[in-house]
Amino acid sequence: MRILCLNCGSSSVKYRLYDWDHQVIMATGIVERVTVGGSFIVHEVGGKDKLTVKHDCPDHKMAIKLVMDTLTHPQHGVIPDTSSIKGVGHRMVHGGEKFAKSVLIDGEALRAFKDIAALAPLHNPPNIMGVEAAQELMPDIPHVAIMDTAWHQTMPAHSYVYALPYAWYEKYGVRRYGFHGTSFLYNAKRAAVLLKKDPFKCNLVICHIGNGASINAVQNGVSYDTSMGMTPLEGLVMGTRAGDHDPAVDFFVMEKEGLSAKEMDSLLNKKCGVLGITGRFTDRRDVEEAAAKGDARAALALQVEGYRIRKYIGAYAAAVGGLDAVVFTAGVGELSDQIRAIATRGLEFLGIKVDPERNALAHTRNAECDISTADSAVKVFVIPTDEERVFIEDVVAITNGTYDIHTRFTYRFQSPDYRNSLRDEAFCRELAKKPGLAKVACDPPQVQV
Repeated sequence: MRILCLNCGSSSVKYRLYDWDHQVIMATGIVERVTVGGSFIVHEVGGKDKLTVKHDCPDHKMAIKLVMDTLTHPQHGVIPDTSSIKGVGHRMVHGGEKFAKSVLIDGEALRAFKDIAALAPLHNPPNIMGVEAAQELMPDIPHVAIMDTAWHQTMPAHSYVYALPYAWYEKYGVRRYGFHGTSFLYNAKRAAVLLKKDPFKCNLVICHIGNGASINAVQNGVSYDTSMGMTPLEGLVMGTRAGDHDPAVDFFVMEKEGLSAKEMDSLLNKKCGVLGITGRFTDRRDVEEAAAKGDARAALALQVEGYRIRKYIGAYAAAVGGLDAVVFTAGVGELSDQIRAIATRGLEFLGIKVDPERNALAHTRNAECDISTADSAVKVFVIPTDEERVFIEDVVAITNGTYDIHTRFTYRFQSPDYRNSLRDEAFCRELAKKPGLAKVACDPPQVQV
């Protein structure tokens, strides 16, 4: 059984093809600059050089057709035709309150996603376009929606209700929803494996730090609170998003600068965060390099971002009544030892102790690492996220009729014996250049490649 995962953004389509029977990733890639001109696909297959091909994609249907043509290409493809694909998993960022788990996309589900598109105007419309295009190209197989918000439907009302007129919640659905749910689900289950504990007896703070960033408080294995709100704008300092700030500032600047609500919304999402402080950077690698060279605003951005994360870790440790582990994940969380160090500094009173040497060594997206000291009461893990793996397992289970909400469903990656073959291969290649990684990897592969 082959499962295709699709993540359609406003100008991109990410994909992964997975062979469920043999438990191997067959191909991954991305089509970039969809609808904006100059489109191209980057296609990766294990054991082969990365392939980049230019191809105009004026819409998502053409982009997905390019993906299918590439997967079945006689030289670069991995399958002879699309008949072996038995299911497609689609990322749907916002599921509102209607969906607490992944769902088969029928007419009713698609209408529901369209009805709540206003809650995620930057994300749900392209997600929906991707679904409709894929259904047109592959009409005879099941299509499944995996929502970022579903994981957070376990939050209690006191976590998600805002101190705003309650009628806004009743009429417009104004409440905290949270995002990055598939990443949090994967990391919560994997952290339980590393802790050797029942996942529903684990209290965690999971820090998904990338260009978009959020933190999740997990109490007894389910989402209890999270930093993003009704939209992905609330919470942490992000690449271009402001995160938490005094909303009166927005009105003050709108009046001073003569900005419309739409212009202010765009500014808060695209011109703030790390970019707002530094004036020129969003990639944290560029920020760290500039800070090392004496750029005061770059150094300030690192401190502001790390401090905001630290405040949330402390608050969420109190919210869930103590922690078993803190987890860092996503691009920045997995690769920036500087931000991890700032974010955990001074938290020893909570039992959180990071080993500086181990933290510096943990610079990989291919292995789970333990960066805590031997006497740390709270483990600190760096876990490479794998949202597509959640997609794949949900699609297979829905197709087989065995799927349920995560509190009543066990994923294969919850097994202590679970391996990701592509990551194992890549990690072994990394070891040749960075042998110190073996010291911090929780369960390094035994076979050298």
